Amino acid sequence: MKVVLFCGGLGMRLRTEPDTVPKPMVPIGSRPIIWHLMRYYAYHGLKDFILCLGHRGEVIRNYVREHCADWSVTFVDSGIGASIGERLAATEPYLDGEEVFCANYADGLTDLPFAEQMADFVRHDRVASFLSVRPNVSYHAVESAPDGLVTGFHSIGETDVRVNGGFFIFKRDIFRYLHAGEDLVEEPFQRLIQAQQLVAYRYDGFWIAVDTAKDKQRVDELYASGKPPWMVWSAVSHELSRT
Repeated sequence: MKVVLFCGGLGMRLRTEPDTVPKPMVPIGSRPIIWHLMRYYAYHGLKDFILCLGHRGEVIRNYVREHCADWSVTFVDSGIGASIGERLAATEPYLDGEEVFCANYADGLTDLPFAEQMADFVRHDRVASFLSVRPNVSYHAVESAPDGLVTGFHSIGETDVRVNGGFFIFKRDIFRYLHAGEDLVEEPFQRLIQAQQLVAYRYDGFWIAVDTAKDKQRVDELYASGKPPWMVWSAVSHELSRT
């Protein structure tokens, strides 16, 4: 099974590194985010990757060629300004023979037992599945009457609000729902919903998108603690000693 990684974004909200460093190459310890994500999939037996390149794609290409030789990697130049939907559409010729494949934003980390999400995907037998998670934000949800009188004030984490955490599983039929120039989760997902072909896999374990400087600080702290929860592939002490 192949894994498509969307690596072409500008990462405008994550400005802890110089502009010469594309978002998937922002380091966690001595390795970039993209290595951690690819290592996660490889641990679960998925070692065939398609990387959709855009902003500073040559930096990602050079790193992966030098440091990820144990995995099969195809590079697709999907353009700097392309949407996620356009990047996904660009991979269709490289997915011949793949009835099911995975995809990801290339900035998320989790300790998700992949086999459990896959089993859920198979059980539902729909076109698409994504990880449904609680948002990692410090905002509060406000409940109020029409006149503005506040009736409730809760941490987002105490509500049932959930967000798209990526970690997609798709049948090849997903390409029938993509139209030229569209993003992935706007029009195509609406079509999937109308056709009852989209499943949200609820997960309350560790998940984070390294999207802001605050997110980067958190994963750095977890890594420095010696117990980064997303490093499910080996004994933490052994892996850290190698990096």
